[in-house]
Amino acid sequence: MTDSSLPCVDDLLAAAARIAPHASVTPVLQSRALDALSGARLAFKAEHLQRGGAFKFRGACNAVWALPETVAARGVVTHSSGNHGAALALAARTRGIACHVVVPAGAVAAKLANIERHGATLWRCTPSIAAREAMCAQVEADTGATLVHPYADARVIAGQGTAALELIGSHGPFDTLVVPVGGGGLAAGTRLALQAAAPNARLVLAEPAGAADTARSLAAGALRLDFVPDTICDGLRGTLGAPNFALLHGAADVVVVDDAATVAAMRLLWQVLKQVVEPSSAIALAAILAEPARFAGQRVGVVLSGGNVDLDALPWALA
Repeated sequence: MTDSSLPCVDDLLAAAARIAPHASVTPVLQSRALDALSGARLAFKAEHLQRGGAFKFRGACNAVWALPETVAARGVVTHSSGNHGAALALAARTRGIACHVVVPAGAVAAKLANIERHGATLWRCTPSIAAREAMCAQVEADTGATLVHPYADARVIAGQGTAALELIGSHGPFDTLVVPVGGGGLAAGTRLALQAAAPNARLVLAEPAGAADTARSLAAGALRLDFVPDTICDGLRGTLGAPNFALLHGAADVVVVDDAATVAAMRLLWQVLKQVVEPSSAIALAAILAEPARFAGQRVGVVLSGGNVDLDALPWALA
């Protein structure tokens, strides 16, 4: 497997073994109240309790530890609005190598603090994908560091899929798995996990209405990325990656969710499940509550993807 190839089930299983010494096996949470509210039996994989506060440590860790020693010694670089950058910084620290993270203006302060706390060098740019990629390329050229893309890297995709693989192994079987989708790393990795361990289960992706390129792309059968993201789900503003699209096309449905419903679900998870999750995570529950008939009576696995919340800017307080 290379960074640009499509990962397969064997890559997923190799990633699970590779990250086992470093990643946490996160708990699975259940709630009778949320089951009653949704009409389904829900099992929440608590990836907001993963190292670094998000599932993204899995993919970053797999990418870092898959590098040959001579390549790893030159460090790694990425661009990130927060969670992937923090995850890569932490993963790099477990191997004792340098990490560079390009961050866009306007990123959530709590997430930037996570990146810095794990020892990465921050490089700031304007808030566009083009600017992020351009600065990444410059840092890569100047330092010799290896690019670890936030979601379009095969090593990252394989690592992200280990969350769903664990969930299926501990609490399956499931009729449906629901995960958020932005760039598609978790979504594509979850598709691999279903291939490996639950081939009859459905995959449903929760996507914000203000960044619904995955829904448009899967419906069109080709990438449709010409949009300006407008959503509170800062972790889901990235455009769907090409390898991610290739793995998801024909293999997933999308539920598009308004931000107001996501904020309501975020608050509900705090109140009922007593868990601190960010909007980009709460959208998975919001998708289930938005279309209850789709999930009625089913066993549904849900990945709570991250919990790095800016406590000075709680969305219901701002509203």
